[in-house]
Amino acid sequence: MGGCVSTSSQSTCSSRSNGDNISPSCLEIMFGRKRSRRTFSDHITTLQHLSSVPNRIFSNGRSRTSCIFTQQGRKGINQDAMIVWEDFMADDVTFCGIFDGHGPHGHMVARKVRDALPLKLLSFVQSCESKQNGSTLSCCNGNPKSDVVEPEKNSSPEDQVDSLWREAFLKSYKAMDKELRSHPNLDCFCSGSTAVTIVKQGSNLFMGNIGDSRAILGSKDSSDAMVAIQLTVDLKPDLPREAERIKRCKGRVFALQDEPEVQRVWLPFDDAPGLAMARAFGDFCLKEYGVISIPEFSHRVLTERDKFIIIASDGVWDVLSNEEVVEIVSSSPTRSSAARILVESAAREWKSKYPTSKMDDCAVVCLFLDGKMDSESDYDEQGFSSATLQSNHSGNAAESDDGQNSEPSLQRNFTVRSAEDIEAYKRIPIEVEGNDDETAATAAAAAVSEDQNWSGLEGVTRVNSLVQLPRFSEERPRQP
Repeated sequence: MGGCVSTSSQSTCSSRSNGDNISPSCLEIMFGRKRSRRTFSDHITTLQHLSSVPNRIFSNGRSRTSCIFTQQGRKGINQDAMIVWEDFMADDVTFCGIFDGHGPHGHMVARKVRDALPLKLLSFVQSCESKQNGSTLSCCNGNPKSDVVEPEKNSSPEDQVDSLWREAFLKSYKAMDKELRSHPNLDCFCSGSTAVTIVKQGSNLFMGNIGDSRAILGSKDSSDAMVAIQLTVDLKPDLPREAERIKRCKGRVFALQDEPEVQRVWLPFDDAPGLAMARAFGDFCLKEYGVISIPEFSHRVLTERDKFIIIASDGVWDVLSNEEVVEIVSSSPTRSSAARILVESAAREWKSKYPTSKMDDCAVVCLFLDGKMDSESDYDEQGFSSATLQSNHSGNAAESDDGQNSEPSLQRNFTVRSAEDIEAYKRIPIEVEGNDDETAATAAAAAVSEDQNWSGLEGVTRVNSLVQLPRFSEERPRQP
């Protein structure tokens, strides 16, 4: 069972702040050249600095090259979080992410990951620039005792870049989940979050994802027609390879009779919690039973035919196809309104297709690859003030960077069932072919095959986690 969870190990790529010298070769490998200027991200070390970071937006608005928008559903507090951080690490690097929380504290988990994960990725790259004095080798030169992937001596610069970014994503996600496990004020036992994160550096696109949020690419084909290209796979229990891993770790995968299209993950000894995804941050009640936080990493080289990237939570993908999303964004009257129009379109589809279901939260990031946006006057017509555009806090005055705020208590799981109710439903097991004994880490890090086109659920996931488990170990004895 322990093989399903990434183990901790010491590495020379751990975050260091002891004034180590910078290795220019590392920097040039990661970015292809030296940075033309130092950015504010060079000085970021803690979450307390995030409020003053320029070119970082996480609420409804736009940046120089993107627009983002989120809308609360009808299930309680908005548990979706989003971010676009331009000039991330270097002046031509952009970080984008969507994080969809679930469970009693899912909104706080999503915001915590939104704020901390980019810093962990940044910390890895900075530590790779550094090298210790003496005989200890730097990350880029490799350390025999390190868990860092060493680029092959004869590999091309492109392969070295791919290897280093892959390691950066793997280590950042691993460190993020470790921090959530030990967080003193955030209970992630039955709460968690998805993550789709993208780093765009020049024409290179590096992606890491867990859970069922999704990224797609709007591109033009040979006849100049817009087409949708799915960039990430929805990592749900209905994927055979995900179900295999979970079952090897003694977790169970089945659907309930009243929602046969939704495969869920259950504990081996109890019909709980019914998680509708195979990988997530948090959800530590299932981490020994096959649910992991190891991201699926991919690298794509963009071309002139590629026009924009869309990242969205499952509230959008449950009701709109990839092709419909590309059509909506490409036909938006202004680029700065594209994310808002897409969310509004999803809301209409929820009312039309599922009038008796409660609409899920929706969050969208639209990144335009030519680096152009509308003029300020055009954007003002969409109902956003110029002050809102430039503010890193717009609409989030009550929210702190670590997700600790004075929001009302969450009432999200409206379809929570008791153990007795769940037993009354017929279980529909998922069929899995093969009996491969490969390790979970290998399976998790495997690249997505070209012929796979898993697009997630055909139906609707009402809630991502049906049952909240009690934390008996933390209960205090009642006073007599």
